[in-house]
Amino acid sequence: MESALNEAIVQGMQAKKAQDITLLNLKKINHAVADYFIICSGSAQRQVEAIADGIMEATYQQADERPWKQEGLAVREWVLLDYGNVVVHIFHQEKRPYYMLDSLWGDAAITHIAS
Repeated sequence: MESALNEAIVQGMQAKKAQDITLLNLKKINHAVADYFIICSGSAQRQVEAIADGIMEATYQQADERPWKQEGLAVREWVLLDYGNVVVHIFHQEKRPYYMLDSLWGDAAITHIAS
C-alpha cells in the first residue's frame, strides 16, 4: 500500500465496517491534487461519521498524522479528510454513484480493498 498513512487509513475504515474501499494511485497523473485518493462508503450518516472518526484515530495512533482539513462532518453525506498527499473521501452509499470519483480519475491505478 506504499505508506504507513495509507495503511492506517484503510485500517480505520475497516474497523468501522466501511464498504467498497478503493485506493486510487494518482502519482503518474499530471496535475493531480494528491498522490492518492482513498474512497469508501457507509450505509448511514452515523456510520459515515464513525468511519471518519476511526480514520482520524488510526492515523494519529499509527502514523502520527492528523488531517490538514476536514469537510462535510456536519452533513455526513460526503466527508473529506485531507492529509496532504492523501485525500480520503467517505460517502454515504446513496451519494457515491452520483459523484463517480472512482471513474473520474480513469488513468489512476485502482486497487479495490476487502472491507
